[in-house]
Amino acid sequence: MTFGPIPDITLADGNRIPQIGLGVLRIDDEHTAPVVESAIAAGYRHIDTAAGYNNEGGVGKALENSGYAAGEKRKDIWVTTKLRDSEQGYDSALRAFDRQIGLLRTDYVDMYMIHWPTPFDWRSDEVWRAFVRLREEGRVRTLGVCNFLPENLDRLHEETGEYPTVNQIELHPTWQQREVVAYCKEHGIAVEAYSPMARGADLDAGDGVIGRIAEAHGVSHAQVILRWHIENGTIIIPKSTHAERQIENASLFDFALTDEEHAAIDALDGPTRAGHDPRTFSYS
Repeated sequence: MTFGPIPDITLADGNRIPQIGLGVLRIDDEHTAPVVESAIAAGYRHIDTAAGYNNEGGVGKALENSGYAAGEKRKDIWVTTKLRDSEQGYDSALRAFDRQIGLLRTDYVDMYMIHWPTPFDWRSDEVWRAFVRLREEGRVRTLGVCNFLPENLDRLHEETGEYPTVNQIELHPTWQQREVVAYCKEHGIAVEAYSPMARGADLDAGDGVIGRIAEAHGVSHAQVILRWHIENGTIIIPKSTHAERQIENASLFDFALTDEEHAAIDALDGPTRAGHDPRTFSYS
C-alpha cells in the first residue's frame, strides 16, 4: 500500500523539497534503518535527521539498503541533517559535517541546518561561513536553520548577507507562531513544521473540533491537522515508526478542508509550546 505523489515546495534558491518528509527524532539508531526503509518503500522521498538525534548511521544504512545513497536514484530523495549545537563554529562545523556525511553514506546532503540559534553563545555567523563553503564544494545543496526567531534571522542576515532557504520550527494548531511565519514569508524563507501535531497533543484539540472535521471527511484526526498544514503551504515532517501510519500521514490529497473548517483550526492557536524555547535551549 502506498499513496499518491507528494508535491514539491520550490525554495528561494530554486531547489525543490518534497512537502512531506519523515522525521526520525527519538528513534534509536539501531531501529532507524527499518523505519526509514518502510517509508521509502511507501513513497517518501524526504528524510529529516540531525546529529543530535544520534541516528544518522541508521538513516545512512537505510539509504544504502534502499539504493538511494548514490547513483542516479540519489537525485530522487531529499536528505536533511543538522549541526549539533556544541559543534558550532567554522572549523568545528566542517569537521562535524565530515563525520555526519560518513554516517549517512552519501556524497552530499540536500539541506544542512543550524539546529538552534543559541543567542546566549552566538556562532551562527561562523557556522554560516562553513556552510557556504560546503555549498560551494557541492557537498550541500541548500542551507537552512531551525528554531530561529525574527531577531535571529535579522542578525544572521546582517552578518552574512543571506537568509536561509528554510526555517524549521515547532508549529501546530495550538502553537502557530504567526509572527515567525509572517517574517519568513516576507523574506522568502520556507516554513517547515516539526511536531506538526504537538506530539499528539493536538489530535483532540478544540473541544472536539478536530474530531468533527475528521468524521465529516472520513479521515483520521492526524490527517485533518496535516492537511491544514499542507493548505498553509508548510513543509511537514511527521514521525511514525509504523508503516501504516506513515502511509496515512502522507495520504492528504484526496480531500480538502472547507474554508470554515480551516478557520476553525486557525482559531485553536494558543500560548503554549510543546517543545523548547529557542531563546534558552541548546541541543548539545
